[in-house]
Amino acid sequence: MMHWSTRYLGTPYLDHGRTLDGVDCWGLVTVVYWMDLSIQLPSYAGGYVSTDERAEISALISENKQVGPWRAVTEPAPYDVAVFRRGLHESHVGIVAIPGRMLHIPYDHAKIEDYRTGVWGQRLTGFYRHVDVASKVSQ
Repeated sequence: MMHWSTRYLGTPYLDHGRTLDGVDCWGLVTVVYWMDLSIQLPSYAGGYVSTDERAEISALISENKQVGPWRAVTEPAPYDVAVFRRGLHESHVGIVAIPGRMLHIPYDHAKIEDYRTGVWGQRLTGFYRHVDVASKVSQ
């Protein structure tokens, strides 16, 4: 049986993209949540000019990561959203595929990487679970 994340591997990067034709990091989260979990997340595409605007993205993340349907978690599970700093700002997200590995799109295409080590391990700031995920995912 194929892992759920496999269908997203290689999806191209596209600033403000929200379809499998191209996504940015939040766009990948919205596509996965809709296609796999039938959870519609806000686009936020109008909240920043480009993904190079890290302060704007950081403000969106800060405003939304612990309100509404999101809860901070310490034991990440599949479909949890991992938040990372880029420079001084929390401005990148990935999706936990399995504990220790995330699906994300750094700038070229969607891939799986370890979030515990290397550059991502040093930038990880937390994990967040959407309240509707538990009812959609059998663990």
